[in-house]
Parts: sequence; structure tokens; C-alpha cells
Amino acid sequence: MALIETPTDSAIIVDRRQLIAGASALGLTAALGSTPAMAQGAPKKGGVLRLGMEGGSASDSLDPRTYADSIPIAYSLMIWNCLVEIDTKGNATPELAESWESKPGATEWIFNIRKGITFGSGKTLDADDVIYSINLHRGADTKSPAKGILEPISDMKALSPNQVQITLKAGNADLPFVLSDYHLIIVPKDTTDFSKADGTGAFTLSEWNPGVRIVAKRKPGNYWKPGRGNFDSVELRYIGDAAVRTQALVTGQVDAINRVNAKTVDLLSKNKAIKIARSQGAGNRFAFVAHTDIDPYKNRDVMLGLKYGIDRQTIIKNVFSGYATVGNDHTVGPLNKYYDKTQKARPYDPDKAAFHFKKAGISGPFELQVSEGAFTGATDSAVIFQESLKKAKANLDVKRVSGDGYWDNVWPKVPFCAVYWGNRPTADLQLSQTFVTGQTWNDTKYSNPKFDKLVIDARVELDDKKRLEMYSECQRLLSEEAGMVCFAIGDALDAGTTKLRGLEPHARYDLNDQRIAEKGWFA
Repeated sequence: MALIETPTDSAIIVDRRQLIAGASALGLTAALGSTPAMAQGAPKKGGVLRLGMEGGSASDSLDPRTYADSIPIAYSLMIWNCLVEIDTKGNATPELAESWESKPGATEWIFNIRKGITFGSGKTLDADDVIYSINLHRGADTKSPAKGILEPISDMKALSPNQVQITLKAGNADLPFVLSDYHLIIVPKDTTDFSKADGTGAFTLSEWNPGVRIVAKRKPGNYWKPGRGNFDSVELRYIGDAAVRTQALVTGQVDAINRVNAKTVDLLSKNKAIKIARSQGAGNRFAFVAHTDIDPYKNRDVMLGLKYGIDRQTIIKNVFSGYATVGNDHTVGPLNKYYDKTQKARPYDPDKAAFHFKKAGISGPFELQVSEGAFTGATDSAVIFQESLKKAKANLDVKRVSGDGYWDNVWPKVPFCAVYWGNRPTADLQLSQTFVTGQTWNDTKYSNPKFDKLVIDARVELDDKKRLEMYSECQRLLSEEAGMVCFAIGDALDAGTTKLRGLEPHARYDLNDQRIAEKGWFA
């Protein structure tokens, strides 16, 4: 099988037509992604990185089947690694898998596992660990959010201690991207007690106090990724309030923060000791989601009334200070190659909203549960929504709830609430995990066989034009039918001290794809 070499930090994704078509088998490989930019100087060892983060709670766990927010992703990637990493430009690059190959049709894949990698316990990484780790998220009993994206796998087997063959029910050229999902960390085979935190990452767990503080210390010796794993230790502090987070950075109590309040960006930019990392269009998708399998939200006119009745531009201006783009009621963002630019975002139109409410015979009251634990600005966004609906003669009750345990007790359970969706590297991942019938994280309970079939068919479509048409129709269906009112796609906004290196924009998640602990160093 021919291998295509890829230079470091500029990984090339093989065109799907190249990947799937051809008389002979075609391989795909890349070098280790995202090495530190030389412009920032050579990485230096030492120091304690202190992070102030939003995106977690006291109920956080080390079990990867429970991860649902930024803090679990961040501490997980200090301790463990995935098979595949996403680089700063959004390309799939090798991590514990040093290369991968696919036969024509993209139903049979071979992943070559790095040799000589050990867990903290001293166990050597092998193919059985990889298979066990992926299988944690498969099967009838698992409640992992990654279950749906792994459903196409029909078989996995070890070809050798360092080779895993994955067979799919149908071809998927995006499988390496799927395996970059943050739930799919690689743990030792037969792991059941995740509190022991035995990983191949740069750090070991030193202190575990979810909701308050987590500390990890660098492993002795050289980390297997050159130039990474530089800090002596990392202290991650839970700071849910954006103002408190910002104050902690300004006063030198922490070295970097995530989810900077857009209202403070311009002011922070004037501080010469602080730098802002802005990833335009790569931030979270901010939305209010309703369960469309129950009244009143299963009435399509009710949902259209809510979608026309929200003043998106006012929210973006007043809540996000312009650091966001208008959402169109689905999660595919403007940076995605299959984003349909011809579909204009639904405008604020209280007359149309009133028409649909009248047609439904329902104009409220609708109870919307919100919390700053969902995302910073959720409450202000809801209040603006409440006011804009008044012009459509509809009544929205905004109920403020605690951020503690929000993702366990509110988001998956109440019929109308605030949510954010993180960025995903492919349209398939954006759509399949969020909207396909029966998926664990289908938070609107959306179900449409036509949509489900489009998502499946698009995975193996070789013609990019046809694939765009399929994904465009998916976006249209969601905008018209689903229970998501996605009003804004934010810029990812991080801030850190100027002495911190490695804090740079990323195409997927904040804090350099939640890997600042691994990638960064102090000048």
C-alpha cells in the first residue's frame, strides 16, 4: 500500500476521490501534528501552568464515557492520548496511531500503532488496548455519547501487536476524524477504575477535586512527543464566572483562561501583559433547544415562531460584542467546506413569528431554562429572546437554574433549555452526533428518516459537488424542522499571559484544542 507523506504541522488530507477510488489500495499517513512554531522560540521545560476554566462541574468524572464539556477534555488530554489528533488547521494527524491505510471503498482500514509507548504504569501500548478503548463506547449497554459515531464499525481485530484492522458496515472517508473524538482516549485493556488515571500522556494525576481544582504533574523522563509536555505541573481551576476568570488572569493568579467574555476583549487587548487568541467561526454554537417529540414543541409552527421570533443580531451585538456570526438553526459552521452559504440565516421577523404562533394556536407561555453554567451569556441571550418575542405577542418565561450539574440534570431532561455545541472537524460529525435519530446527544429528539439517510449516503459519496448538495439539504431540513434555535456561532476567545507560548487559534476547540497543557511552555 502506497503511503503519502505529510510534513509536520501542515498535514494534507487525501482527497476522497483519491482515497476511495483506484484499482489498487491507497494509504494515508501523516507526521505528528502541530509542533510549536519556531517564531515562538524553542520550547523550554519547567514552570507551573495555571488554567482558569469554565466548562465543568463537581460531578465531573475521569471515565471518558461521561465527558461533556471543556474541563473534562482538558484534564483528559493531560493524562491520555487519542489515536488521531486534529491540527490547528483542522486536519487529521497521527497521535498514538502513527499512520493509517484504507482499501478502496473506505470500509476496511488499518491503523498502525506507535511502538515503544508506555502507560504510566509501565505497560506497553498495544493493539488490544486500542480495541478495548474503542469498545468501551460501543455495545447495547454503553451510555457513551460516542456510541453513535462508532455504530458503523462492524468488526475490529488485532493483526499484530501494533496493527488494528477496523471494518465498517459502509465506507467512511472521515474515519480518522471520527477517531479524534475526545471521548476516544486510549486506556490499558480491562480498565474499569478510571480514577487510577493510567495514561500515555505527558502528565500524571496528582490532585483530583472536581468542581474546584485538578493538578497534574509531568512524568519523569522525556515525553514521546518532541517539544511537548514542558510544564513541571498543571493546575486547572474551576472558575465558572467569566468576570472572576478574567480578574484572575489580570491579577496574575492564572496564566490562561478560556471563554473570554466578548465584552471584555477590547479592554483586555490594551493590557500589554495579556494576549488574546481569537479563532473566528471556530467557537461554540450557542442555541436554545426544544424536545420536538412532545407538546408544544412538536408543533412545527411553534418552532418556526420561535425561530423567527429571536433577534439574533441584537444578541450578537449586545452579548457577544460582535465576536460571533449569525447561526441558522443547525451546527454546521461557516468554516466547514460543506457549509451552504446560499442558505441565508433566518432573519428576525416578529410578524412571521406571530403568523406561525397563530397558526399553531399557541403563543406560550414557553418555559426556557438557562444558566451561565451552560455558557457565558446564556441568561442575557434568553432575556433578549424574551423581549423580542413580545413583539410577536408570545410569552417566554426565562427560568434561571444552577450551573452545578447542569449537563446532567437540565440539558438532557427539560423540554426547552440553553446549550452550546462545540465545533467538530467534519460535517458528518456535526450532524450525526447531534441530529440522527436515537443518538445519545440528540438533544432536540429530532427524527427524520430522510435526514438520516442523507447523512449515511453523504459519508461515501465520492463526488464533492453531490456531497455538498446532500449536506446542504441536511442543513435546510434542520433549519426548517429541528428543535434547535441556533442563534450564534461564536469566535473561540482565549486569553493568556504574554510569557505563555502555544496559546494560538485552533480550527476546533479553545485553548489550542484543549491541549495547551501539552503544547505550551513559558518563554
